[in-house]
Order: sequence, then structure tokens, then C-alpha cells
Amino acid sequence: MSARNQVNAAGRAGRKPKLGQNFLVDLQAARRVVEALGDISNSVVIEIGPGRGALTKERASRLVAVEFDRVLAEELSKDFAGKTTVEIVQANFLDTSLSELLTLGNSRPSQRAKVVGNIPYYITSDILLRLFEQHELVERIVVMVQREVADRLVAEPGSRDYGLLTVTAKLFADIERLLTLPPSAFRPAPQVYSSVLRLAIAPKAEALGVDSQKFLSFCKLAFAQKRKTLVNNLRRRFAVQQIRSVLQSAAVPDNVRAEALSLRQLAEIYRNLKPDPSQPN
Repeated sequence: MSARNQVNAAGRAGRKPKLGQNFLVDLQAARRVVEALGDISNSVVIEIGPGRGALTKERASRLVAVEFDRVLAEELSKDFAGKTTVEIVQANFLDTSLSELLTLGNSRPSQRAKVVGNIPYYITSDILLRLFEQHELVERIVVMVQREVADRLVAEPGSRDYGLLTVTAKLFADIERLLTLPPSAFRPAPQVYSSVLRLAIAPKAEALGVDSQKFLSFCKLAFAQKRKTLVNNLRRRFAVQQIRSVLQSAAVPDNVRAEALSLRQLAEIYRNLKPDPSQPN
């Protein structure tokens, strides 16, 4: 099961995308977003939802812009007609593969992409999880997301925003918040603030001694019901006495909730637990 399914996003990914993108009009903010990608003079940049081209730049050795809206894609194709370094793709990003997009970009086989975009709020998690699924092909991601989603992605253990999405993101990347933008930075102005995040792809599964997908399946169970303790969430798959014994060995109280545990602590507990054969998987 993919990371996207682990956070229950598969259903949303299958829905027809809504139109009504909020376009970035703050040129200084757009410049800072692009600069956060670092040196892109020898990079392939994949832009998600270029809209009217506020972030689209020609400094990259190759730019592949994926726009869902047919009219916007056609306008961008006209704007960049004759520019051999720019490729406009009219598609739902969730239906594309990075390997195919990189092929369109005429990149070297070993080259990884830098990804940038103003992500539609209602499919932010789906897009990030789609990128994590293909993280071997990604070097860095710089995205604008709803501030509340950014809060979840950068949250620390013990905070109210810390959860399955946080753990999933931190398993694949190091994350930093660069800036927060008011509604006035966009047209039409949304009713929420937006944050710009930079995610440096840094997979941690091997260092933690876990299989990423099996571990995320475990985390999905651990975070299943926020009000319940870790023991109560895990007892569907593991024997209660074994859970308590493993928690004790990890110096974790047996009334702990998953949101109080770091990625390292969750991985340690996962490695030392064995499924209860009397329980369904």
C-alpha cells in the first residue's frame, strides 16, 4: 500500500479536480519561492500548477510545467512557444509520473528534479504524498500550501498538529517553513494564509531500520484515533502485554498517545513489535 493510501488520500486523488486556483500576484514572494530552489541553472524543474506563470522562470536548464486547466495550459504554451527549454503539460499532476515528466525534460537518466508549485489547498496532501512515493526522482520541493497544512508538516511531537502526515513527511524529507503569505498575495484572495515550505528529500527508513511502507501502515494504526492511547490503537494487531513490554523497554509510559512520540521512538517501537497471530491484519 502506498504512502498516499496510508493517510487515506486515495479517495480524494480519484476525484475530478476543482477549478478556481488562487494565483500568486506578489512578485517579490514569487522571486523568493524560486530562489528557495537554489541553483537551477543545471537542473530540471517540475512546476505543479503554473497557472498564469508567476513562478515560471527560464533560469532552469529545463522546465516542465504541469497545468490541469486546459485554457491556462494553452495560454502558457503560446507564451512559451519556441522556448526549447520549457515544456507545458496539460494534465492532472496526480495522474502523471515523474519519470515520464523527466523524459519530457530531456534530462540525464540519473538526474533528479526540483519541484515547485502553488498547490491547490484541497489536494495538498495528495500531491505531497505522490511526490514522496517517487522520492528517488526528487531532490528538493518548494511549495506554497495552506498555513494550517504547513503547521502539520513542521509540527513537533506533543503538539496538536503532529500526526500521520507529519510522520510521513519527516520519513522522506527535512522540512523548513520559509515564509507566510497573507490572502492579499493572491488573486482571487483566499480566506486563509499560505506558507512556503522547502522540503529537502532525505529518506530515513534505512537509518531507522524499517521498511517505509510497512512502517507507515503501523503509523496509520498508531494514529488511528487521536483520543486513544497507543496501546488501545495498536491492540487490534498486537498483544496488549507485548505492547506494554515494548513501551517499557523504550522508556515510554504505557498511557502515551502516538502524537507524543518522535519518528525515532515510533520506529523503535515498530521494530520490536510482532503481530499477534490471533488478530486480523
